[in-house]
Amino acid sequence: MVDAYSKSSNSEQAFELLHEIETEIDSFTFASLLSGASSIGAISKGEQIHARILKSSLEPCLHVSNALISMYSTCGSIDSASQVFNSMADRNIISWTSMVTGFAKHGLAAKALETFDEMVKAGVKPNDVTYIAVLSACSHAGLVSEGWTHFESMKTQHGINPRMDHYACMVDLLGRSGHLNEAMEFINTIPFKPDPLVLRTLLGACQVHKNTDLGKHVANMIIEQDPDDPAAYVLLSNLYASAGQWDKVAEIRKHMKQRNLAKEAGCSWVEAGNLIHKFHVGDTSHKQAFEIYQELHALVNEIKEMGYVPNTDFVLHDVGEEEKEKYLLQHSEKIAVAFGFIGSVGSSKPVRVFKNLRICGDCHSAFKYFSVARAREIVVRDSNRFHHFRNGSCSCNDHW
Repeated sequence: MVDAYSKSSNSEQAFELLHEIETEIDSFTFASLLSGASSIGAISKGEQIHARILKSSLEPCLHVSNALISMYSTCGSIDSASQVFNSMADRNIISWTSMVTGFAKHGLAAKALETFDEMVKAGVKPNDVTYIAVLSACSHAGLVSEGWTHFESMKTQHGINPRMDHYACMVDLLGRSGHLNEAMEFINTIPFKPDPLVLRTLLGACQVHKNTDLGKHVANMIIEQDPDDPAAYVLLSNLYASAGQWDKVAEIRKHMKQRNLAKEAGCSWVEAGNLIHKFHVGDTSHKQAFEIYQELHALVNEIKEMGYVPNTDFVLHDVGEEEKEKYLLQHSEKIAVAFGFIGSVGSSKPVRVFKNLRICGDCHSAFKYFSVARAREIVVRDSNRFHHFRNGSCSCNDHW
């Protein structure tokens, strides 16, 4: 039952059953529970499961250790993941790949590539998943030359033919670094038809670097493949909004409405008191909504005195500046962080927030100030990677 609940995303029910089980739990059930904790970012639950594993008579086994690495890394504690990895007497390809992936997601590119080199020296042959992690590490750190080297060594040194995911990583690497035309040329060399994932990756880079002409071309390529892909329309709309072309934005939104295409709603969540608290844009449904917004307003006023200036470029609506600032306050990740602060007064532990979409640039800037104002680390996992905000800076070095 525990395994069934974990696999069906009913992690809370799985955890409730765990407390009712008085008999010895086997390694596969523990691994399943850890997977459930990972899926919702519940590090407290994961730590409780880890403690129960240590208290049990269970012999150390690879799949539980690997599940612990994945859980800690996915829940935002790469240091704990490293401790588990370093304590392992035996490691397999999953162990090594999990650590390379973890370091990459947390913006520790040097550690990711160092771990990859150690893995190869240890005689463990990397697989296609390992290379996705390696290329991702290069992408998030802007290591273009290193990325090309690893992409080429996949086949020449390890006989691995690149899959669509590897091509997407390379497009991401080039796009993030501003090499948009080179990324487009690279797409044209792919030996099979590039799927929407690869093209959306470049379209997202066009938005970041405000290349409207190329963005429109790429969006049309996506729409030709899938006329009902809402992500393509949303990215193109955001690109036009960034350029102040509100008539184009209106056209796209009208077209989406006519085709009944919905934008994925932003959602952020945070664990507090052994519960997961979810927030959407402008959310006022939480029982502590008044206190949350009170804390948020106080925080923003405080950091404005420290030099924070709201970046209203990230408000994709044609409204006045004052109204745009109000929109920025309603972002789900800001609400979640404010709740994380009021729900853990007196704690020195990091506030860990998870978001289903990419963190917005203004929230990213604000959280750097928040980390100073509250003398707390803030960890945010968005759709791309982890951001560790400490003492006014972010682990991503503003490259995300």
